[in-house]
Formats: sequence, structure tokens, C-alpha cells
Amino acid sequence: MIGHGAPSEAAPEARRARNLVELLLARELSPDSLAAIHHAGEGWKEVRWGEVVQRARAVSEALVELGIVPGDRVCIFAATRLDWCVADFAIMGAGAVTAAVYASNTPAEVEHIINDSGARLVFVDHDLGEGASGGRWSRLRTIARRLPTVERFIGFDLESNPEARLLGLSDLEARGRALVEAHPRGLEERCRTIGPEDLACICYTAGTTGPSKGAMLTHGNWTYQAQAVAQAGLMAHSDVVLLFLPLAHSFGKVVQAVWLGQGFPLAFARAPETAVDDAAAVKATIMPAVPRVFEKAFAKVVGDAGTLPGAKGWLFQWAMRLFDEYAAARIGGRPYDSVHWRIAKRLVFSQLGARLKARFGGHVRAFVSGSAPLSQRVALFFSQCGLTILEGYGLTETSAPTHVNRPELIRLGTVGLPLMEVETRIAEDGEVLVRGPQIMKGYFGKPDETAQVIDPEGFFHTGDLGEIDAEGCLRITDRKKDLIKTSGGKLVSPQELEIALRAMPLVSQAVIVGDRRRFVSALLTIGEEPAIRWAAGEGLPGAPFAELVRSQALRARIQAAVDEINAALPPYATIKKFAILGEDFSQQGGELTPKLSVRRKVVAQKYKSVIDALYGDEILE
Repeated sequence: MIGHGAPSEAAPEARRARNLVELLLARELSPDSLAAIHHAGEGWKEVRWGEVVQRARAVSEALVELGIVPGDRVCIFAATRLDWCVADFAIMGAGAVTAAVYASNTPAEVEHIINDSGARLVFVDHDLGEGASGGRWSRLRTIARRLPTVERFIGFDLESNPEARLLGLSDLEARGRALVEAHPRGLEERCRTIGPEDLACICYTAGTTGPSKGAMLTHGNWTYQAQAVAQAGLMAHSDVVLLFLPLAHSFGKVVQAVWLGQGFPLAFARAPETAVDDAAAVKATIMPAVPRVFEKAFAKVVGDAGTLPGAKGWLFQWAMRLFDEYAAARIGGRPYDSVHWRIAKRLVFSQLGARLKARFGGHVRAFVSGSAPLSQRVALFFSQCGLTILEGYGLTETSAPTHVNRPELIRLGTVGLPLMEVETRIAEDGEVLVRGPQIMKGYFGKPDETAQVIDPEGFFHTGDLGEIDAEGCLRITDRKKDLIKTSGGKLVSPQELEIALRAMPLVSQAVIVGDRRRFVSALLTIGEEPAIRWAAGEGLPGAPFAELVRSQALRARIQAAVDEINAALPPYATIKKFAILGEDFSQQGGELTPKLSVRRKVVAQKYKSVIDALYGDEILE
């Protein structure tokens, strides 16, 4: 059981801090306490709070000397790492505002955020990543002449270059250390002038329906979250929390805020792809993640075990058939038990659980899931393996969570109870409305769009449809704009179908279509690794992936899984046809946002001919 977030002696949780800088300075009371773990050179390095504060203090003084004044915007365009946080603390310590850019953003997206925010400086890391967009410093250089407000760039891993307006972070820190010697209490003086209503950062929305908008989030939003998330029992002073989420996203930012409030060691994963290995290396106890991580883990476990030869393979398939019966009953609110199910749990799921726990290092007490809906089937699978997933709900505009399942109260299919001081309403049309201390100040430079989502009573209109159960837990049923209305007038929730499809072992992405059509169809992409493993088990080893996605054998396998999903649906909501696309969705291709949400309009336009073919000569009404 996770602790209930009792504050450490050094944390001022009895009184909510006025700003995040105050929380940072409180960490100096325990300078030798472990603050961070990150990979440096050949191994993992531990960093104490005294060093983190000293670095932030030096960079903050240097920013002030560069002319940064309260209210100025400064961008950070880098991967999740300790330097990101040091830069963020320094920016806020100067009274300025961090405008965060996703590390995976394309040059056009980076340009939009920097110019929309009017940033004067941009912190950037030297990413050597390959691919369509190239490294981050390379991306910045291609658009540098189109960034009129930017005076200079500050490179985490780069040497100073005056011709490129580039200042290395190490040089900036050195300059700042000299300034601190001359003015040692500058950070404290500026901290006293920062109030709860002052902006801490601008977090940009994912841009699923249009250009991303900057949500203005205040110091008060984040100090509230630091207190509320800890009170909910999600992260405590004794935990080791692994962070691989983007710090440009509110989910990552809230982990950072709770880190300041609770003072637990925060371990920075080397990359999202290494998160599982890193969790084992740092002995993480809490791992915040998006549902896609759990879906992929589920698909890999099921795919690997499903190809086991002989009796082991048969036993696993038998246990999974019983699990599917159990999951269907639980999701449908029915009891389920049998002698065979108890045997399957003892013989199969206990071993799967032991392997999964060992894979994550054996110390993880809970996963925290947010940013998108979690498949109930996947959650039940993890639960049967002895691993707890706490699903929550929130948006960029609410500085991350408004609701979350607690360790002592987990309600399958819901996002849990509201956090402290949060009010929840369900509007007449089913939209979820929330009000509380974490609601954004508004969209940066967009007062009209702000007025459309925050009503005169202070309730934020989430755009999500939901309901509240008898225990007060919130259930999200779909996005208000995403509901499909067939030509027969029936409303279909695409979200539920897409979650069910993505939980299938071979499926990577799923998009439901059928608005104003006679029936519902699906566009599916296939994961390359699961497909190759499946093909080996089917006696098709060595077949190129491009051939596999077109094969009748794979189509028959997908059809069988679709039939299972359809069996639990009313006739008007069943998936009558599906198309398997030749390649997966990607951010570079435009189908995915930086937080890996699907851009439905882009998919609909890009695959219009495929969709039309599913419906033959049917005329769109």
C-alpha cells in the first residue's frame, strides 16, 4: 500500500506555498537529501538537493543579468532531464514564465510555440536523434531567422557560439555563480515578489483539432497540485519516482511540482524506450505513464507467451480464455469465479506477475496512468499480475489531475474521486465541468477562446462526456466532439471501441469511422514486432512486414478479435468492416500529436480513399 503522502519535515505543506520557488528554497533546509538520479556517462549519478538549488540559483542570476524581467517568456526545447528542471526553476526564479516545447515537435510546431509565446530566450539540448526532423538544435537553426523575439539560445550540451547567438549552459552557470557570490540572496528577494496568481508556465495543448493553444498556468495552480496529489496518496517522501513523461506536458509538470513539495528522489529515465530497464536500475517505486505504455506491455506479454511451444503455450492460451471471461464479467458488473479460474490464477498469472514485477525491478508499488483513457481489460490484467494501476483524469487546462483513483479506493472503469477542493458537475448534455484551484488563468493571447471554455461561475468545460457514480467517482464516456452519429440516427462512442481494439495483441492504433454512414468501420495499424512474433508462431517466419499486413492469415486473426468485441455490442455499434493500413501512425506523418493522441481529421483526410472503399458507393449524407 502506498503511503498517504505525509509531508517531510522540510516541506511547508501545513501552509500552501505562494509559489514554486518557495518550495524549491525549502529544499535547501535538507541539502544532503537525495534529489535526483540521472544517467551520466557510463552510469547512474545521484544528485543532492543542495546542488539542484545551487545550480538553479546560479542560472537564475545569470538570466536576470541577461535582462530577463518578470513576465518575460523563455522556452525550453529539450528532452526530459535534470537540466530541463534546473532551467525551469531558474526561469521561474527570475520571475519569468516557462513556455515548454515538446522534444518531438517538428520545426513548424516549434516555430508556432516560440512565436506565439513571444519568447526572448530558448533553452535547447543537442539531440543527435535521426529521422525526418533531425536533432533539436538542428531544428531550431532551420527556423532561427523566423523567430523575431528570440535574442539568443542556451544549449545544454553545446559550446558557446556568438555567431549563432548560442550560449552554452555551462558558461551561463559559471557566470551565474560569480553573480551569486556578489549577490547571494537575489533568489530569495525575487521569490518574495512572486504571488500565487503570477504565471509559472505556458503549457501548449496537443493540437488534435487545430493549432495548439497556450494554457496559462500559475504558481498557485502548481503549489495546489503539489499538495493535492500528495494528499491523495499517489507519491510520498519515501518514494522513488521514475520520470520519462515530457516536461512540456502537464502530466510531467505535475510530477515535478509534487517532487518539489515532497522532496522524494526523482529518477530521470534515459529515454521513454528504456523506461522499463531504468525502473529496475533505480529501484523505482512509482511510475507515472500514459496508457499506451501499459497497452504495449500487455501486448508484448500476451504475444510472447502466446508463441510458447507445447504444454506451456496451451496452458497460457487456456488461462487467457478464462481471463477474457473474467474481464467481460467484471466490465459488465457481474461476478465471476470457477475452479478453473482459480487454478489459472495460481499456475499462470502468479508466474506472469512474478516476471512482470521482476522486469520493473521488483520495487514498483503502483503505476499512475493519465493523459488518455485506460483499457479496463489491460487494467484487470495488470491487477491479476499483482500490479496496481491508478488511473486519473485531467487536462492541460486543469494543470493535470482533477480526479484520480486512490490506492485504497480503485473503481474499475472510472478515473476516481475528485482531488481536494475540486467541484464536478455534469451538464445537461453530459459534458464534464470542473472548478477548483488548478484551473488555468486562460489561453495566452486568446480571451475569446478562454471565455468559451471557462464560464462566469468559474467552471471549466472539459469537452469530455461523463457521469458520476454513487460513490462520487467520475467515469469518462467520450469526447463531446468525437461521438459518431450513423445515418440511422444512432450515437456510437468511438473511444470505447478504440480502447478495446488497441488492447488486442497485434493492433497498434485504431480509429473508428462511420459518422453519417450506415455502419461503423475501423482503420487499424499493426505493431511490427508483435506481428513478426505472431508470424513465427504461425509458421510464417521471415515474412516481410509489408506482406504480413496484407496476408489473409493476419486478417483472419484480426477478424476473430473484432468478432469477440462485437459480441458484446448492440448491433448498431458493431464494427462491420475494417481496413489494415500499411504503416503505423507517427508524429512525423502528422497523425499523432506530441502526446501520441490521434489527430482524427488528419487520419480522415489522409485515408479518405481507404474509408470510401469500406463503404463502396454509399453517398455521405
